[in-house]
Amino acid sequence: MPGTRDKSRAEGEGLRAEKLAPSPHSASSISSTGDQSSTSDVAQPSARSPQAPLLTILGFDYGARRIGVAVGNGLTRSARALEVVNNGAQGVDWQRVDALQREWHPQLLLVGLPLTMDGNEQANSRAARAFAAALQTRYAIDAQMVDERLSSREAAQRFAEGRARGESRRKHAQNLDALAAAIIVETWLNQTAPT
Repeated sequence: MPGTRDKSRAEGEGLRAEKLAPSPHSASSISSTGDQSSTSDVAQPSARSPQAPLLTILGFDYGARRIGVAVGNGLTRSARALEVVNNGAQGVDWQRVDALQREWHPQLLLVGLPLTMDGNEQANSRAARAFAAALQTRYAIDAQMVDERLSSREAAQRFAEGRARGESRRKHAQNLDALAAAIIVETWLNQTAPT
């Protein structure tokens, strides 16, 4: 579970979440081509009703070659890295993503939105939005974009700290994308009210 230090860091870096599809709580939306209708309107995640507690979240750190995947729990407000899914010349390994969806039965999907340090979108932002739209269409589950600025740096820092403590080894570096996905989920959890 992320500590107070992690929460302060997430808030201090301006990390935020936005809804992918229109909802009563969101002012931004994604078209079928993955274009956002309003890049300046970033919706803050809303608290879910007590009748429908958010239990399981799958988070994704989208990359052109690899996609980190993490699972989060809305009750314990914690996240953990799961694995890295291939994303190469043949596209996303949907078989593996399908298996993760069946295994975890998430109520929410989160995808990291790569932005420049000044908050502007870039080519990777459009690809991540398209991936989020594909997830939402494929599984009929709400997908939200989460500002992922500095998540990779945070993942590398946590990995280095783990190596210093003897908990991680160089061969585990391939899991950095999954750790970045866990940080994306933690960011979202830190921004939402407990259910």
